[in-house]
Amino acid sequence: MAQQAKFALHDDSVVVIVGSGAGGGTLANELAQRGVKCVLLEAGKHYTQDDFENDEWAMFNKISWLDKRISAGGWHHTQTYPNLPAWIVKGVGGSTVHWSGVALRFQAHDFRTRTTYGEISGANVLDWPITLKELEPYYDLAEKKMGVAGSKASGLPPMPPNNHYKVIEAGARKMGYQQIIRPTASNPVPYDGRPGCMQIGFCMQGCKIGAKWSTLYTEVPRAQETGRVELRSQCMVLQIQHDKSGKANGVLYVDGQGRRQLQKARVVCVAGNSIESPRLLLNSASSLFPNGLANSSGQVGRNYMNHATAAAVSIHRKPVYMYRGFDIAAVIADEVALNTNRGFVGGYYLEGLALHLPYTAAFMRPGGWGRDFTSAIDQYDHMSCVWVCGEDLAREQNSITLHGTEKDQYGLPVPIVTKTYHENDEKIAAHGLVQWRKVSEAVGATRVIDMPAYPASHNLGTNRMSANARDGVVNRWGQAHDVKNLFISDGSQFTSSSAANPTLTIVALAIRQAEYIAGAMQRREL
Repeated sequence: MAQQAKFALHDDSVVVIVGSGAGGGTLANELAQRGVKCVLLEAGKHYTQDDFENDEWAMFNKISWLDKRISAGGWHHTQTYPNLPAWIVKGVGGSTVHWSGVALRFQAHDFRTRTTYGEISGANVLDWPITLKELEPYYDLAEKKMGVAGSKASGLPPMPPNNHYKVIEAGARKMGYQQIIRPTASNPVPYDGRPGCMQIGFCMQGCKIGAKWSTLYTEVPRAQETGRVELRSQCMVLQIQHDKSGKANGVLYVDGQGRRQLQKARVVCVAGNSIESPRLLLNSASSLFPNGLANSSGQVGRNYMNHATAAAVSIHRKPVYMYRGFDIAAVIADEVALNTNRGFVGGYYLEGLALHLPYTAAFMRPGGWGRDFTSAIDQYDHMSCVWVCGEDLAREQNSITLHGTEKDQYGLPVPIVTKTYHENDEKIAAHGLVQWRKVSEAVGATRVIDMPAYPASHNLGTNRMSANARDGVVNRWGQAHDVKNLFISDGSQFTSSSAANPTLTIVALAIRQAEYIAGAMQRREL
């Protein structure tokens, strides 16, 4: 690999990108390919595939973002996961290291929730300032880049069906479901310099062979190879600074040696996930921006979404061995279409997500024991498993805020993640569990056990796109309404959650944003 670029701290011609996951890693590569110089700051370590272990708890402890966070609000995480509101990665590649690989597009109405659903009491729904039609060409580019199996854009065949898929598909067909899909961004055959999937099954522990798309070994090294990107890992950003006119001009961070550094910048792009990104803007408050950077609307940190989720395991008469093969076996997509006759707005996917034995034991009943629990775990090899992924309505009170007194290891206020589900979200999750039970019993399952929802990697909203500055934080390009050369480049710019896993949309938006930023820089608009 070519030696990566080195930029001086006083070089104010660079784009500084905070975070190297689906948004930041993709943006860095896309900008670099267009001739733009970037400094990529990542709070976590630079792990390699040699660091990956096929061990759930070992990898959870190694790569997860375990800095102090506080779960608050009406969701059960306040009791069950008080310091783990989200299950994301702290390391180069961000949560693309541990994501399950599900790559789904939004539907047309997902961009028009306010128009489609009308006003919903207790929710803060809003239309996106972009449409599906505008994003479709970028979805094609994202699917090709990521190598989505079964996609026309990639030309790849679908992932081969494993036993878990066959069990779920048989039940779904008996139920009358038609759309049983495998939309995975992992190579069924060698593609784009990466090997074909070997069906190892430890996909969420980091893909040891690199078949699953991750910015760790695709976008980031390709960006570095251009000679226009410098990756700095173990660099936790503390604050975005600005000049007297309010234009962002530098990023203050703590490096791996604990030293404070100030990197000057022409443009700043924030892609630190929907908890860290608003937290950074709030921590960048100044006399010019007393409520936080780019927060004239008061919407920074608001409208936190993480999908309406639920989970269950089913025990079958014969072994299923769900842990063998790619972690996402089957996705039932029939319940995602726009249908308001079920007593709720929005829809959901039933995702056959395999958990290994340690996670199954931990998530099935947190802290549980006794005969009821052990008799189920004894049947682990007979289990199938589902994760319900449904639309989560934006609510202003669901938020990321700063703790008044408690500080983390960097001296920053600890983030409080407050979440209370809307009754619509609860109806979606409940409906999904009932339908999963029917799917399982249709193929003779002897027992179905509903599990409390476990922390998700899907964290959305908190810096949302809006046509009007008063309703959100950024415009249709992810550009801050208040600060022209500040961009949000991750899932926090989402105006609605849809029911789709967010990674494909984050990547599509990053490709589109890079095109806009590079053009605006060339025209001297930035």
